[in-house]
Amino acid sequence: MTAIASASGRLRAFQDGFADALVVPGGMVDGLADAPTEIARLVAQPGFAVYRNTVLTGCIDALQANYPAVSRLVGDEWFRAVAAIYARTNLPRHPSLLDYGSDLAGFLADFAPAAELPYLAGVARLDRFWTEAHIARDEAPVAAAALAHLAAAELARAVLRPHPSARWAWFDGEPIVTIWERNRQAETIVDDEASAAPDLDWRAEGVLISRPQGKVEWTALPKAGYAFLDACAAGGTLADAASTALDADPQADLAALMALTLNAGAFGCLTVHTSDLEESAR
Repeated sequence: MTAIASASGRLRAFQDGFADALVVPGGMVDGLADAPTEIARLVAQPGFAVYRNTVLTGCIDALQANYPAVSRLVGDEWFRAVAAIYARTNLPRHPSLLDYGSDLAGFLADFAPAAELPYLAGVARLDRFWTEAHIARDEAPVAAAALAHLAAAELARAVLRPHPSARWAWFDGEPIVTIWERNRQAETIVDDEASAAPDLDWRAEGVLISRPQGKVEWTALPKAGYAFLDACAAGGTLADAASTALDADPQADLAALMALTLNAGAFGCLTVHTSDLEESAR
């Protein structure tokens, strides 16, 4: 058992050293007491530099593909330079690069050179939401007709679970959604000046991103809608969610809000709690 553990430790050290050597230009990485010789031999081979560059380029290409709005917004050169910095400390953890860079929004929020672009992390967050919606599991969305036959008391006790692909966000005081949408749909941009959107009205915005029928779509979401979906995600009844929405915006049109979210395919499951279940839960 000890021999197996020792071999496992050496293999882990070799794998860690190999990964470090891929992202540290120039060769040998310190702190590899278990396998310095093997790593040093690999790094010394001329072909290793080619392999290192190939891996780094692959990471940068994957990030650019996964964050097209961010790339469009800052430009190809700036994005690829930042992506290289990110990749050197964040190698892919999964075979599929479609999932690579899941925490890029947080990285950009703390990245000093991006301080002059306070909206950049939010744009990255929405690019990530698009990817998450794209790869979410399939599920038939709840249709408006499923609620139409419910009596008022049943409707109040109903629970709507968000669709697996549904993602939503609210940005106070920043038109993040508009900036993201303009840069995500690159074909609508005439030139690079338009991507910066200097003429935007700097106000709060929200968005719902979902893939109810095999295609990712996004819908403008009011603050009450954001609160409503949060309440549904927490397992609240429609009565609870409606109350939360009105707390966020006392002027909210609940009927219009329900129509908007249902038409966007925001929900994947409808459950109606009976009075008996409510009593037993107490």
